[in-house]
Amino acid sequence: MSLYTVSRLLRSALRTQLVPAANVSSKPAKHNISAGEQAVAMTAMFVAILGPSGWILAHLEDYKKKE
Repeated sequence: MSLYTVSRLLRSALRTQLVPAANVSSKPAKHNISAGEQAVAMTAMFVAILGPSGWILAHLEDYKKKE
């Protein structure tokens, strides 16, 4: 397969739209979220994402031990 053919394949793959475009709206939000709700949601997300990785890093030496 020549470089030209690969280049054409990549260009055509980039041109095709696998996922339809999102409907973007400039209207205001239907439900306003308070600062407290945002803080709770962000805290929950950080704990869910960073908690397990922090646990693993904190106990890395324990995992290295061969028993």
